[in-house]
Amino acid sequence: MKPTIYVETSISSFYFEVRTEPEMVARRNWTREWWNDCRHLYILKTSEAVVAELEEGDYDSKEPAVALLQGIERVEVPDEIADIIDVYLANHLMPRERLGDALHLALASYHKCDFLLTWNCRHIANANKYEHIRIINTRLGLFVPLLVTPMTLCEAEEET
Repeated sequence: MKPTIYVETSISSFYFEVRTEPEMVARRNWTREWWNDCRHLYILKTSEAVVAELEEGDYDSKEPAVALLQGIERVEVPDEIADIIDVYLANHLMPRERLGDALHLALASYHKCDFLLTWNCRHIANANKYEHIRIINTRLGLFVPLLVTPMTLCEAEEET
């Protein structure tokens, strides 16, 4: 059985990134490489929350960013997710001003996704936060997804 990945908002955003700073170009390239060459190795899932975030604001790549996720299963947002987010916030796991980050982690955990794929390395794919996430999710009886970037998964595929 293929591993499951919850695709967070930043993946579709970076696929269509237009900024020219070296870090932005690198993230765009890693995202495209993973999307084009490696995604078939996984079962992809996302949520309506991701689509809603992508639909916010006015930017040129909005339509293609949303369209990139067409055909990917949308996970349900059960009532329990609000309670999980409350625990995350109470334990300072995720910032209050970034409720989407807590929502994405809660959904990936609740739905037992093997990976949460993101470029948000400050609040999600942060090795310094992983142990705290593991402790809180374990206390809640939740699965603990690996928090990864496309670069991490591309490198893992190259090693096999």
